[in-house]
Amino acid sequence: MSTEQARPERSTPHALAPPSWLLEGLRPSSAPIPWAAVVRAAVALAVPLAVGFALDEPEYGALVSMGALSGVMADTADAYRMRVYNIAVPQLFGAVGVALGTLVYGHGWLAVAVLTLVALVSGMISSIGQVASVSGLLLLLNAVVGAGLAMPRPWWIAPVLLSAGGLFVLLLSLLGWPVRGRAPERAAVAATYRALADALEAAGTPGPGYEERRQAVTQALNHAYDLVLARRARVHGRSPSLVRMLAQLNVIIPMVEAAPVAHQRGRPLPPEIPAAVRELADAVEEERTGTGELDLGLPAPSGPSERAIESALRHAAAIVHAPDPDPYHVDDRLGRPAALRTRARHAVRDVMLSGDSWRYGLRLALCIGLAQSLVSLVEVERSYWVALTVTFVLKPDFGSVFSRAVLRAVGTAVGLVLAAGVLGEVPRGWWDVPVMLVLGALIPAFSAKGYAFQTAAITPVILLLSDLLNHQGFDLIRPRLTDSLIGCAIALVAGYLLWPESWRTRIGDRLADAVDDAARYVERSFRTDLGDDPEALRAARVARIQARRRIYRDLSSVRSEFQRALTEPPPAGTRAAAWWPLVVAVERIVDATTAARVRVNHGAEPPRPEEVERIAAHLRELASEVRDDLAALPVRPRPEDSDEEGVLGPLRQEVVAARAIASDQV
Repeated sequence: MSTEQARPERSTPHALAPPSWLLEGLRPSSAPIPWAAVVRAAVALAVPLAVGFALDEPEYGALVSMGALSGVMADTADAYRMRVYNIAVPQLFGAVGVALGTLVYGHGWLAVAVLTLVALVSGMISSIGQVASVSGLLLLLNAVVGAGLAMPRPWWIAPVLLSAGGLFVLLLSLLGWPVRGRAPERAAVAATYRALADALEAAGTPGPGYEERRQAVTQALNHAYDLVLARRARVHGRSPSLVRMLAQLNVIIPMVEAAPVAHQRGRPLPPEIPAAVRELADAVEEERTGTGELDLGLPAPSGPSERAIESALRHAAAIVHAPDPDPYHVDDRLGRPAALRTRARHAVRDVMLSGDSWRYGLRLALCIGLAQSLVSLVEVERSYWVALTVTFVLKPDFGSVFSRAVLRAVGTAVGLVLAAGVLGEVPRGWWDVPVMLVLGALIPAFSAKGYAFQTAAITPVILLLSDLLNHQGFDLIRPRLTDSLIGCAIALVAGYLLWPESWRTRIGDRLADAVDDAARYVERSFRTDLGDDPEALRAARVARIQARRRIYRDLSSVRSEFQRALTEPPPAGTRAAAWWPLVVAVERIVDATTAARVRVNHGAEPPRPEEVERIAAHLRELASEVRDDLAALPVRPRPEDSDEEGVLGPLRQEVVAARAIASDQV
């Protein structure tokens, strides 16, 4: 497949048609609706209201539902243990935030200063990771709400009620833990086998199918390792089922490495091979293990690629159907997380010393400070909604700030239409419970389809809860729209246009780093200084696998950056579309390196050290040119470097293709 086939298509639009970046954001995602989360959200938001009405304390019920809304938005993890962290930790930060906001409520410029400082801290800790990002978001959101909305007294009631709502969501999400146990981890491992089967089925066929399915394998493998190793870090050596799942993940690596070899041969694999991998996936998910090796029914291999896959497949079948493996002979170096103390130390260091962390914290603090100063100087109804909008929009780790501002305005307008019907036609009281049951169910369903859809679903829920707290009814509609537009404008100007790095995309730097990593991976794959020491060879193999997985993870992040940039207006969006083929080219270089290593393992003559060094040098030149934004024409490989003989022939072709793509961008 040519890398040009992977370039995002941008047809010339009609003069009156909306811009492509807006249409991209409004196009619903194909992600499936999480029905379990839909049910949890409906129950979590409606039950507190029912209890509040039953106790004749609707305001308390509304605050618990507001806390449940935060828990619903954070309830995105698969594994039960990860749900505890994803929901409980942000709720703790949210409780601190609402307590701070409540204490400065009505204190004018003191509230402005405190919220600005909270915004700085929120922005800085958001750079640590996903849980920290959501925690920072709730810290600031609840501080803004506490500072702008009269809360029940004394000050500790609001934190307790909001936390109770989040913990109620956590309780609902953990109901299946006693009966389902480690089903999410098993499902993730089985999904990795099925993704590999799809990739093997597409191997050797024309078109972009193989590359897309290989990316799906990488995502599934990373997700499965994250789930299994996050749990194994706490129960190392004491859980036979987790040890078995880790062994099942480890033995899929040789099949993943053999897939590029099968693709390079240019003809499809026998259908028995992907069918056997799917049978292993079923065995993993149904726990049909320890029953003896499965009869795979594979045909006789017809070449080195099929021999490599057959060998890896038979080894995987033996592990999948073996008795419990010895926990001290299962290698978890392929993804084992560092100790908690080490990760905490690195997180603090990254927050305090990272330029990106400080830049984002200062951007968020500037915008929140401006929003709070504005509403302190100019009378604005429901003024805290301005800062809330800024907080939601100005989350670069959640997507493009520009497109989020525009999509939030669109989503808010749509949500207000629905809210107008609810506030105008439904009488306040017990009728709010079934209405909230329906509106709550829409949040996870719409969130799966995109940011604008999520905003449209959340808006009527927030307005209904706000009405229960301040009893303004239909009069909430106009200030909600006005405040949201003001918040979007502040985020666009002070959080986007004034920071050139946000609209002059820096994807070239990350892509250049990935090319440098590819050069090191080429050198690591063909080392000649290891001798015959089995332990050294084993350590080198593990290091090579870790390096390949790290490159694919980084390239996945680069892809996300490109997808984010594609939703930006020109010049960032058009520049990202032009560079997209080079991302595909780098992935193909890594695949070609892996395929060459597999062929050497199965008898092909190893490349000469000078060949390896020459290809690595070309890749480093390419990385330098990408990092410099191609200020000079790239130096093309010399004719003798394009010789297609030898095990590195396909790799040379991919490097030449990547250099040609880079030349086109000058």
